[in-house]
Amino acid sequence: MKYLVVAEKSENGFGAYVPDLPGCVAASESRDEVVVLIQEAIEFHLEGLTISGEPIPPPKSQSEIVEVHAA
Repeated sequence: MKYLVVAEKSENGFGAYVPDLPGCVAASESRDEVVVLIQEAIEFHLEGLTISGEPIPPPKSQSEIVEVHAA
């Protein structure tokens, strides 16, 4: 499965979350590390859902980069 991950730069490093998996987040000082951590978090999150007998949400979110002209 492929889930959309949103990675954002903050004052302290990077955060990442998965819109299709509420509560699935990661944080790190570097973007490369946060990508590794969110992948691990997704796997852990899906394992937890499976263990508790909950359905695994299918990936639904999509992204698009839109160019706008600023005034």
